[in-house]
Amino acid sequence: MSEINNEADFRKTLESLDNLRQRQVAVTFVKHVLHLSDDKRLDRVMKTAADPDATDEELAAALKTAHAVTFDCHARCGAEGNWTDQAGYFVARAAVAAATLPEHSRAGGPAWQAAMSARMAHTSMLIDELDENKSAHTECEWQYRSLSDYLKA
Repeated sequence: MSEINNEADFRKTLESLDNLRQRQVAVTFVKHVLHLSDDKRLDRVMKTAADPDATDEELAAALKTAHAVTFDCHARCGAEGNWTDQAGYFVARAAVAAATLPEHSRAGGPAWQAAMSARMAHTSMLIDELDENKSAHTECEWQYRSLSDYLKA
């Protein structure tokens, strides 16, 4: 597999992955932005989602927890639009994607959904930090490299 360096190849490659590999890649994307959330429940969700032997029941419980974190984060964001809390919300949404079975996932599958939410978490953090030296593109590029490396392994 050649290096992935554009969005079309990235999405096509993600969609071609089987269920387990979708989940493993989704977990990789979530773990990269997990530090943007202070909710430790997501650590347990990621541990379950990363387990190749996780049962449907364990994944369902992890998904329920991730949904609860999403709800809690959304409630904290409030009308002020706190970008740090917003980043945590998107991390939780990425965790929801990682714990969702592909047949129940939104368009593009769990890995695609996790990637998009991880990018939103990263972008929220950039808005909060107002750092002109950082770019939202760095998260996309990191995801491209990460997926290429995963496929080579």
